[in-house]
Amino acid sequence: MQALVEYIAKSLVDNPDGVEVSVARGRDVNVIRLRVDSDDKGVVIGRHGRVANAMRTLVNVAATTTGKRRAILEIV
Repeated sequence: MQALVEYIAKSLVDNPDGVEVSVARGRDVNVIRLRVDSDDKGVVIGRHGRVANAMRTLVNVAATTTGKRRAILEIV
């Protein structure tokens, strides 16, 4: 899941070197924290949060296929 979020974020932003992804693993939940440059936050979030919601949906699908019940994507 970490690689998926990193790949999507790097393909969206203007500065792919500023993308950092970290994962905090729990028993049933993974919390994925995505950090991007302040100039690229609007691109990652999208209009009305549509891009961020789409990324969250993909992360949840990936989590259920790996046996986790849920994954949370935080854009920091």
